[in-house]
Amino acid sequence: MDNTDTTYYFVGIKGSGMASLALILHDRGDRVEGSDIEQYTFTQRPLEQAGIKIYGFNPDNLHAGLTVIAGNAFPDTHPEIVRAKELGLTVVRYHEFLGQLMRGYTSIGIAGAHGKTSTTGLLSHVLSGIAPTSYLIGDGTGKGTPNSRFFVFEADEYRRHFLAYHPDYAIMTNIDFDHPDYYKGIDDVYSAFETFAGQVGKAIFAWGDDPELRKLTAKVPVYYYGVNDTDDIQARNVKRTTKGSNFDVYIHDEFIGNFEIQLFGEHNVLNSLAVIAVAHFEKVDMDDLRKELLSFQGVKRRFSERKVADMTIIDDYAHHPSEIKATIDAARQKYPDKELIAVFQPHTFTRTIALMDDFAKSLNLADKVYLTNIFGSAREKTGDVSSADLGAKITKGGEVLTLNNMSPLLDYHDAVAIFMGAGDVQKYEREYETLLSNTSLNNG
Repeated sequence: MDNTDTTYYFVGIKGSGMASLALILHDRGDRVEGSDIEQYTFTQRPLEQAGIKIYGFNPDNLHAGLTVIAGNAFPDTHPEIVRAKELGLTVVRYHEFLGQLMRGYTSIGIAGAHGKTSTTGLLSHVLSGIAPTSYLIGDGTGKGTPNSRFFVFEADEYRRHFLAYHPDYAIMTNIDFDHPDYYKGIDDVYSAFETFAGQVGKAIFAWGDDPELRKLTAKVPVYYYGVNDTDDIQARNVKRTTKGSNFDVYIHDEFIGNFEIQLFGEHNVLNSLAVIAVAHFEKVDMDDLRKELLSFQGVKRRFSERKVADMTIIDDYAHHPSEIKATIDAARQKYPDKELIAVFQPHTFTRTIALMDDFAKSLNLADKVYLTNIFGSAREKTGDVSSADLGAKITKGGEVLTLNNMSPLLDYHDAVAIFMGAGDVQKYEREYETLLSNTSLNNG
C-alpha cells in the first residue's frame, strides 16, 4: 500500500487507533492529514508535534489525490465519506488498511477484552529496545520504524474488526462479555476469538485461567501463561511489593530467568509473561529482555499518577468490572496503608445495565466510592439506567458527584483518589485538582 503520489486523509484522525496509524505512516515518510471534532483529546498532541494537519469535519476538505482512511466510528453516510466516494477516491476502513500494512513484518497482535493496551505498550517497549520495531497502541501512540523486524499492534474485537488481521503471533489476554451493543453474549464473543485464532500463523499465547480461552482450537499451537502448574509459561515465586513485582519464569518447566517489573497489580505480572513468551519464541536475548522490562513505565491513561497537595491522584481508563478490580488491586499493592477513594464514570448505558452487579462488586473493593453521571457514546445518547441506580447497589458509598460540586472529595487527606472511566472523567479530575490546589493554597 506504499503510494508515493497520494496523501492519506484520516476521517476521525484523533481516534486512538487512527492517531497511532497516522503517526506510523508519517514516520515512514507518507503525507498524512485528517479531520475530527474540534474538542481537545489526549491523542492530538503527538499529531500536532509531528506537524500533521488536523481539520474540522467538512466535506470541502476532500479533493483529488487523497486516499481516505475511514475511522470505524463513522458510518458510510458521514458527509466526508460520501464526498470522497463522489470524487472517486479510494476509501478504506481503518482495520482493513492495518491488515494490509502488517504483511511485511513479524507481526504480533494483542487481543482480549482487557489488558490489550497495557500489553501492547509493554511488548512494543521491550522489542523496540532489542530490534527495529513498528507499533500501534490503542492509546494513540504509534511509531513506524524503517526496516522494522517486528510489527506490534492492538487487535480490537469490537464489531469483529480484528478479523481483518492475519498476524504471525497473537496474545490473548482474556475473553469477557463487553460491547453489549454489538455482541449477543459470551458465546458470540468466543466465536469471534475462535475465528481470529484460525488466522494466526505461528503461535498463540493465551491466559491460562480463562475458561473461554481454554476451549480454543487453532491450526497453530496455543500456549497458556499464568501462575499455575497447568500453564505452559509459568510465573513462580511471585513477590509483590510497593516497588513493583518480581518472579521466576518457567517455560515447559525449564527455568528461563528471574524478572522484575516496576508495575503493579497481578495483571501486569500476567501481561509480562505473555511478552516474555513472545520474546523467547523469537529467540530474543533474555538479558536484553530483562533490562527492557525493568525500564517500562506504563502507557497513557493506565494507572497514570500525580501528586496534588497531600493526595495521590490516579487516572485510569478502566471501564469494565474486571478492569476496575485490576486497577484497585494495583493501587492496594503500591499504597497498602492508604485509604482508596474510587471515582467512576460509567461508560455507555448498555454496558451499565448489562454489568450492573459486577460493577458494584468491583467498586466495593475501594474504601469509598463516588460516581459521575453516565457517559453516553456516539451510538447511544440515552438509556433506561442512571448512575444513581448503580450507586444504590454500592455498599461503600455510591454518591453521584456533579462537575459543579466536587467538594465531597475534599474530606479526604493523605489518601489515593482513583478516577476511572473511558469517557471524559478527566474533566472531573481536573475540577477536583483545581479545588484541591486552591484549598491547599488557602490553608498554606
